[in-house]
Amino acid sequence: MVPVENRMSYRVEIEREDDGRWIAEVVALPGVLAYGSSPENALANAQAMALRVLADRIEHGEPPHGPLSLRFETSIAP
Repeated sequence: MVPVENRMSYRVEIEREDDGRWIAEVVALPGVLAYGSSPENALANAQAMALRVLADRIEHGEPPHGPLSLRFETSIAP
């Protein structure tokens, strides 16, 4: 089990755009947002982008301290 101090939780906000597309934003990672045809598709796209950003940070010298566990919390705007 990963120690609590190494667990990272990211909030994802999902909203419907005026044109009908859905957009999901990972609030704690600036610039990490993605569109999708459904809330689930937008969420999956945003999670994939967030993982790429985190991997890039690790590759460039910002490694986590020990094992890492990620969790995405979602909220869909009415």
